[in-house]
Amino acid sequence: MNQVRVAVRATDRMSLTGLGSVFESRPEVSLVRRNMADVVVFVADRMSASVLAELRHSASALDVPMVLVTDEINETTLLTVVDYHVVAVLPRSAATGDRLVSSVLAAAEGDGILSPEMLGKLLKTVRGLQRDVLAPRGLGPSGLDDREISVLKLLAEGWDTMEIADKLSYSAKTVKNVIYGLTHRLNLRNRTHAVAYALRTGVI
Repeated sequence: MNQVRVAVRATDRMSLTGLGSVFESRPEVSLVRRNMADVVVFVADRMSASVLAELRHSASALDVPMVLVTDEINETTLLTVVDYHVVAVLPRSAATGDRLVSSVLAAAEGDGILSPEMLGKLLKTVRGLQRDVLAPRGLGPSGLDDREISVLKLLAEGWDTMEIADKLSYSAKTVKNVIYGLTHRLNLRNRTHAVAYALRTGVI
C-alpha cells in the first residue's frame, strides 16, 4: 500500500507541532508540503471567518479532501465546510493518533467520517433547506424541478431543442428558457455541464 501524503495546518503552533509528530511516526502516511498533499488536516480552535477563508482558499487551490479537527462547529458552518472538500470532522478530544490516521486514510479513499452528533446536525440543516428553501419553489434536493429534469434527460440522450420541444409539447423558446434558467441558477457553463451536473447528483 502506498503512503498517503498528508499536509497539516493549524491555527496555533502547538497543534501544528503535535500533528507533525503524529504523522511522522506513522508508516501509513508521509508528511509533505500542502501543494503535494493527497489529504490536508486542519486544526482550528473555533471556526472563525479567517479559518473559513483559509479552508475556502485551500479547496479552490488544491482540490484535495480535508480532515477538520475542531470542537466548535454549528449546522450552518458544517454545511459550508463540506462544500470546501472537508470530508471528515473530528472533535479535538477524539483526535488521537489512530483516529487521525484512520480519518486521513478514509479521506484518501474518498470516504467521509462524521460523528453521529455532527451527522445529525448536517441532516437537520439539509432537511431545513429542503423544507424552507427548495420545496416552496418546487425544487428537489438537486435544485432542479420536474420540468428541468425532463429536459435534461432528453438532452442526455442527444436530443436537440426542437426534438425536446416536440416530445414534451413545449415551444422551442420554452425549452431554451428552461435550459438558460437552470444553468444560470446553478452556475453551470453550458448544456453539457448541466447534463454532467444532473448525472453527478443522480437525478438522471
